[in-house]
Formats: sequence, C-alpha cells, structure tokens
Amino acid sequence: MRIAVINETSAAHRNADILAALEGRGHEVFNVGMTERGAHPELSYIHTGLMTAILLNLRLVDFVVGGCGTGQGYLNSALQYPGVFCGHILNDLDAWMFARINAGNCISLALNQGYGWAGEVNLRFIFDRLFSGEFGTGYPLERATPQKEFRTRLMDVSDATHRSFPEIINALPDNFLLPAIEYPAMKSLLQIEAIADPVLQAAFNRRILAAGAPVLR
Repeated sequence: MRIAVINETSAAHRNADILAALEGRGHEVFNVGMTERGAHPELSYIHTGLMTAILLNLRLVDFVVGGCGTGQGYLNSALQYPGVFCGHILNDLDAWMFARINAGNCISLALNQGYGWAGEVNLRFIFDRLFSGEFGTGYPLERATPQKEFRTRLMDVSDATHRSFPEIINALPDNFLLPAIEYPAMKSLLQIEAIADPVLQAAFNRRILAAGAPVLR
C-alpha cells in the first residue's frame, strides 16, 4: 500500500512517531507534510485536508494518515472533498472497526489531546489493527453484505454532493491552493504532466500559470 503521512503545524512534532509506528509493515510511505513544529512554510489543517484530497483523487497514494491536535479539524477539512473517506481514530479498536466496516482511505489522529505517556505505543497499536487484514470484510460477518452496499452508496453520495475535482481546483484561492501544492515534499510527489485526466491536468496548469509560478514537473 502507498501511504502518505501529512502533518500540519500543531502536530508536526509527532511526525517522527508516526513514521516509526509505520516502519516494518511493507508499505511505501511518503512523508508529505511538516516534520517539525515552527518550520516554514507552515501548513494548517486546512492545507493538509486539501493535500489529502489531491493525493487520493489523483491516485498518487492509496491511503493517507493525517491529523491535528484533536483530530477534529483535519477530519472536517479532509471530508470537504469528494473521494475522501476519513475516520477519527483514537485507539486500536477504532482502527480495526474503521478498516473492517467503513473501509475508508484516510484516518485522522489526535496528536496533542490525550497524547501523553506511551502515545507512540498507541500509534503502533492503531496501525497494528488498521492494517491487520483486508479492508471491508465487515463486522460482524453477517453484516458484511449490507455494509459493503452502504459504502458503495456513500461513494455515490460523495459524487452527487460535491463539485468535480477540476472545478474545485479552479475555484480555490491562490493563497490557499498554491502553498499546498508547492510545499516541497508535496511538489516532488505531484507530477502534473502525468495526470491522466486532461481536464484536471489543465486545471492545475491554468492555476499555476495564472499565479505566475513555474509549471510543476
């Protein structure tokens, strides 16, 4: 699985803990957000929610691990976009149920609130259960079929209630969009010329050129 880790400013100092908890699981991990508190440029959870949506909608990654101080801000930011199905995960049981029942593609961690002694151990336990088996198998097993149907319906609802992603890219203000897509680690992962959808590729290039920034390669 290709996993992006995206930390915003208030939880940047937890970045190393998340990376350590993901080690040795056989996943390809991309460290896309902030790695230390106080570094500049600075990303808010508003930026990291957008970055999450871009990576998932362009299928550059399969899963995103994000969060903020409480996990609530990033959760709400990420859920503003189509194709993002995010869970607020506080412990290993949350993680296990989310993977089995909801089979989402993103989790939001509380990285300051309640993050005390053995917080890094809790992260390992969360990832142990999150990635312990196939997503979407259902729980209890006799509920697997309707739960799968509900997930499909939720995807349909997301498509019906959001603008298309090219429309979103065209509508966002420069002072919000450009810091997110030009953040160094994000910029190295986002290869605009490789975007398969020509409408979406054109939307990114149009916005970058209009802002006077060099086209991303």
